[in-house]
Amino acid sequence: MKESPIFTRLHDLLRWLLQSTRKFPRDLRFALAERLVQQGFALQDALVAASLDRRQQAHHLLQADIQVMGLRKTLLLCYELGLLDAGQYRHVSEMTQEVGRLLGGWRKQG
Repeated sequence: MKESPIFTRLHDLLRWLLQSTRKFPRDLRFALAERLVQQGFALQDALVAASLDRRQQAHHLLQADIQVMGLRKTLLLCYELGLLDAGQYRHVSEMTQEVGRLLGGWRKQG
């Protein structure tokens, strides 16, 4: 069975986040790097739950949407603090936007 594109895009986003946040300064690694990674995995958990629990799918998709919005805000803060350069921020924003678009499509279907 072929995996849904949202899970493929999210996997790529998570891999990017894990690799990029290792370079954050030690004093911000826990506060911001860990937060980004936690938001990414919480998003993945919500999407998995939505794919498995049809009765609560709308709720899980809403939770996923909340995680995407939080992830965007945390990424912006990282950029403003100089933890991500303009190219990195543009790239990860595009990845996050793609996941958000796919999520929006899924929410409209339900």
